[in-house]
Amino acid sequence: MTNPLVNDARVIPLRPAPAAPAPAPREPLWRDLVGDVLRRERLAQERTLKDVADEARISMPYLSEVERGRKEASSEVLAAAAQALGLGLGDLLSRAHGELVRVTARRASAPRGVSGSAHNGLCLAA
Repeated sequence: MTNPLVNDARVIPLRPAPAAPAPAPREPLWRDLVGDVLRRERLAQERTLKDVADEARISMPYLSEVERGRKEASSEVLAAAAQALGLGLGDLLSRAHGELVRVTARRASAPRGVSGSAHNGLCLAA
């Protein structure tokens, strides 16, 4: 006699779940690109954050946040920081654009798990 508490059905193993597609890479943020350019230029000039912030007439903590991509700086703040570094606003934006092209071109050449488009340019209007 069979035990009514025991299931005599055949056990069928479950198939492993299909691998989830790799998440799409995060698009670079403009504030990160601009901040990287500002920091790179400041360090290339061997200047302190305080020196550049004082010359630009912005607070040192705020400039630090801008360099780290944590703040969306206004065009006035970006122009002041660029000028303190001996750059025009156009120079700063051009360098940030170059960085955007470099980053997105590298991503476009890498194999992708999901389809998407690569942006290799940026148009700014004043």
